[in-house]
Amino acid sequence: MKQISTTSAPAAIGPYAQAVAVGPFLYTSGQIPLSPDGTFMQGDIATETKQVLENLDAILKEAGYGRNEVVKTTIFMTNLAHFAEVNEFYAEFFGDHRPARSTVQVAALPRGAQIEIEVMAYHAVNEN
Repeated sequence: MKQISTTSAPAAIGPYAQAVAVGPFLYTSGQIPLSPDGTFMQGDIATETKQVLENLDAILKEAGYGRNEVVKTTIFMTNLAHFAEVNEFYAEFFGDHRPARSTVQVAALPRGAQIEIEVMAYHAVNEN
């Protein structure tokens, strides 16, 4: 098991890692809209979603994974009325890649965020 940490994404705000790699798998902690320096990027759902995806991208890159290696995402939202708008940014982020996904509405998220996303990725090793 290896903890992943990058200054290109916000530091964990509690006793946890940004991500953990276990064998070929990577598990990220949920990302909320904090800038890499820890500033909360409060705004509309578009602003928050873009920041969350930038954070996830930075963590994936630090761990040596690509977006196309994400196998599962979980999206937590405080208002599912924003579902279509989040989907637009999500689809742009992943392009033609389609990981499995769950989306749930929650009562609240840390720091008053409207969205939090976590991902699981798989990095195939040479299987020849």
